[in-house]
Amino acid sequence: MKTVWAAMLIGSSALLIWILIRNKMPFSWLKGFVLHLIAAAGVLYILNYSGWIADMYIPLNPITIGTVFVLGVPGIALLTGLQMTVM
Repeated sequence: MKTVWAAMLIGSSALLIWILIRNKMPFSWLKGFVLHLIAAAGVLYILNYSGWIADMYIPLNPITIGTVFVLGVPGIALLTGLQMTVM
């Protein structure tokens, strides 16, 4: 089963790259995406290790980084509220 998933990943990645090259899309959107992703991870890292949110640790994983990436500061508030509700 792992071979099937790996083949699908490689095939879909190859098709995506082919489409991007064929349509000659600018890579500025990719640069912006990566910078926002790094900024979201950096903000979560700073919040976790600075102690601004007392007794709170928001793990750095794709779900939390994606939430902060998409929602921004309200995403941090959402994750903090969920953490307080669950704990």
